Amino acid sequence: MQLKKFIWVPVFVAVSNMVSGQNAAPENWFNLDKGEDKIEGMSTEKAYKKLLVNKKAKPIIVGVLDSGVDEDHEDLKNIMWVNEDEIPGNNIDDDKNGYVDDIYGWNFIGGKDGKNVDKDSYELTRVYKVKDEKFRNMLESNMTDADKEEYKEFLKLKAEFLEKSIQAKTMFEVVSKTKTNFEIIENAIGKGENINTDDLKNYKPSNSKETAIINKLIGFMESGITYFDLKKEVMGMFDHYDKLANYAYNLNFDPRYIVGDDYNNQTEKYYGNNDVTGPDASHGTHVAGIIAAQRDNYIGIKGVANNVRIMSVRCVPDGDERDKDVANAIIYAVDNGAKVINMSFGKSFPWNKKIVDDAVKYAESKDVLLVHGAGNDGKDIDVNINYPNPNYNNENKRAQNWIEVGAYSWIKGKNKIASFSNYGKKNVDVFAPGVSIYSTTPGSNYESFDGTSMASPCTAGVAALIRAYFPDLTASQVRNIIMKSTVKVKGKVNLPGSNKTTKLKKISVTGGFVNTYKALKLADKMSKY
Repeated sequence: MQLKKFIWVPVFVAVSNMVSGQNAAPENWFNLDKGEDKIEGMSTEKAYKKLLVNKKAKPIIVGVLDSGVDEDHEDLKNIMWVNEDEIPGNNIDDDKNGYVDDIYGWNFIGGKDGKNVDKDSYELTRVYKVKDEKFRNMLESNMTDADKEEYKEFLKLKAEFLEKSIQAKTMFEVVSKTKTNFEIIENAIGKGENINTDDLKNYKPSNSKETAIINKLIGFMESGITYFDLKKEVMGMFDHYDKLANYAYNLNFDPRYIVGDDYNNQTEKYYGNNDVTGPDASHGTHVAGIIAAQRDNYIGIKGVANNVRIMSVRCVPDGDERDKDVANAIIYAVDNGAKVINMSFGKSFPWNKKIVDDAVKYAESKDVLLVHGAGNDGKDIDVNINYPNPNYNNENKRAQNWIEVGAYSWIKGKNKIASFSNYGKKNVDVFAPGVSIYSTTPGSNYESFDGTSMASPCTAGVAALIRAYFPDLTASQVRNIIMKSTVKVKGKVNLPGSNKTTKLKKISVTGGFVNTYKALKLADKMSKY
């Protein structure tokens, strides 16, 4: 059987990454100590052993604004926030907060009928669509001066959208053909994904192209990669480009009807449903486990913080979050008692920054700390602005209850900073563990994920510990403690997204790594407790 148009470019990328991968990180590395464990984590276990024995704490609610959390996970079910003023399942808003049966939190991307948004488009797509409709038939002679300025920005936006959407469609076609030809191999050999090198060597190609393909597969597999793992990489790329081509950059895709709100009313608050898990809670469940997976149950993992209750506020789809939902999620978490809020999401374009800014100000007025992942584009976010962010529009002011987090790994040497992590001398405050972080996933499972999405909850866990054991400290004080107590990195590190090296202090505010032990020691000095 012929293997027609088998394109290998994405496979080469994936395989080269697999081959160059280093030894696996210790499962709990993010909590380990450089001196005691020879792994530079956050020294959390050291803090528990040397600083927190017999010390009393006040339970802290942490809002996890994310894709959803599996509230029944074996390592999370006992530490979920429960709204005791609500009677489960009676379809009545018992506590009169505007949200019916919000037992574990709330879902702002679901409808009253119980249906939920899964995938959504990117904000770039949504903004481009609106601007394109505005300018498509507008003559320049009829434009006001303000229109002309907006039109200049629109042309840049259009160029970016077209470039990315065309690339997504092209790569989806490439990977689709690769996927198809894997299936052809499997059908021809008849062993599914259990193919080995002998199977490939015994296969009789019908032309030179097939011969080349089989030889490449054999080469990959003889380097130690199984056919199963190779196929898994291809399927991962297929899912990625399927998402980009058919959802993220698809101008005709809009799932907002599922929510049933008036999207043009950006101040509307009372919509959604109480399904805090949603269709895919992998990301949010992983985040929740990093923060507070039960430490004393002898199963699973140990989260950073004890004495925490996780409040799940679902506002992030598989795509870009919407500002209306983010603002409402922040307000909901604040109003229902969260003292720390983790936000492991971000995007390159805003829709309505003001409503998010207003929600951040509200959180600040209520003494709530916001912890946010810096993003995974390997870019300088002082230049390439990421949203949401703590810089208030047109005010030249920054929120003092916000900490922005980049990611580092357990690897020693200059490659310690995660190659994907965003950075910024002005806008990234600290770096925290964000590579090969082993944590909870739905169905009482556990997996390792990478991302500033993991570094943010590591930091949120430290913040929760401080607020639990030293409740007199304010959100801004906790932020300053975490920043002042970082472990300073003296040597040069890799500059993410490049082959250059630099000093960490040149690409972040503190030039340091978050450290639980040092943060708690400093908090102890500042607190009356």
